Amino acid sequence: MSTAEPPPPHPFVRRVAEQLLAKAERSQRGASSEGVRLKLDATVAPELHAHADPDDVRRYELLLRDLERTGWVRLLLDRPREFAGFADRHPRLELLRFDELAQWLGYERKTERWQRRFVEALAARWQLQRDGEAGALLDYLVRSPLTSLEMLEMEEAVDCLARLRDLVASGVAMPLREASARVFHGRSKVLDSREELLRLLGAAPGQFWSAPIQLLVDVPAAFDDVLFVENLVTFERMADARHAEWSRTVLAYAAGFKGSARRLRLREGCRLYVRAGTSGAGCSQQSNAAGIAALQAWLFAGASLPVAFFGDLDFAGMQILASLREVFAEAGAWRPGYEPLVGLLRAGRGHLPGHAAKEQQTDPGATGCTYADTVLLPAIREQGQFVDQEAFDVTQAESKAGFGA
Repeated sequence: MSTAEPPPPHPFVRRVAEQLLAKAERSQRGASSEGVRLKLDATVAPELHAHADPDDVRRYELLLRDLERTGWVRLLLDRPREFAGFADRHPRLELLRFDELAQWLGYERKTERWQRRFVEALAARWQLQRDGEAGALLDYLVRSPLTSLEMLEMEEAVDCLARLRDLVASGVAMPLREASARVFHGRSKVLDSREELLRLLGAAPGQFWSAPIQLLVDVPAAFDDVLFVENLVTFERMADARHAEWSRTVLAYAAGFKGSARRLRLREGCRLYVRAGTSGAGCSQQSNAAGIAALQAWLFAGASLPVAFFGDLDFAGMQILASLREVFAEAGAWRPGYEPLVGLLRAGRGHLPGHAAKEQQTDPGATGCTYADTVLLPAIREQGQFVDQEAFDVTQAESKAGFGA
């Protein structure tokens, strides 16, 4: 929040502040551009350099300090030296508050300028009015800009949307990313999470669909439960070394948040891929086929099986567990895997989040699983460290109750 209300911007301040905002936009950090700095050198601020009058330099310095008092920017200077003037201290402006500074200047982001022109061009080409269904489409494009089109000429950007409209009107059904690649110059991800746009263009329900989830499983001859394993290395190790603790457990490779997608339980939204060489004594091709049929009955027809999750002992792993419970309400953290990791954590053998590029992870608060909420999350918070799942030694696994929330 600003600490002082500034007067209307002086032309000098306006020029340098607009250059600071433009640099922030080029940095691709936009409103989260804290730390972007602009050197007030002879090119940016010639008024401070060369044969500038000392009284004028002092006046510009005071204007910059007035701007600094708003809390939107910070004026940085080298240490004072004997006989060094203001310009000799290499003044820099550091951006602290993009939105407040932009609002004061009436500065319009490059993205906003492009999007406004795009909506106007689209409305003119299609003869759309800002009411009814047409108005809803234009309002959507204002709320959710198609920023991926900004590098195109305006006419070509409008043509892309026209091609999408024609594809929708044709009634042809296809995977969503195939449709995107056809109309957006081979780019397959433009339409991801754009269901509202497709609906506003008239797409029928189910006309475009996301690729099905590929769920890799290792299926024993007979099983009693299902364990989602977050990381591939641990999944493979556990499948190769069938310990008594998971000898009658279907192992499913969760691949991060993939196992928590709701379409996992729809036949059209999920494909089972069975690991070749599925382990387990007496696991013949015939018994394996029966096991796969039983697994499909659980996954797609609502048959009951206990479900557990085993992943990294970190906040992201706990968030995956919480998401998994939205699809499988009974899912809980797998004790036989997590207890050794908790032991490593409490023995000081974990790692700081920053040592594994995990400093952006956020505490989920609660997962709904009693064991995770009363043991795992408190251990992470107390130690301030994480342990990766791969630290689990499959050869030293101990028998413990592993399923249940």
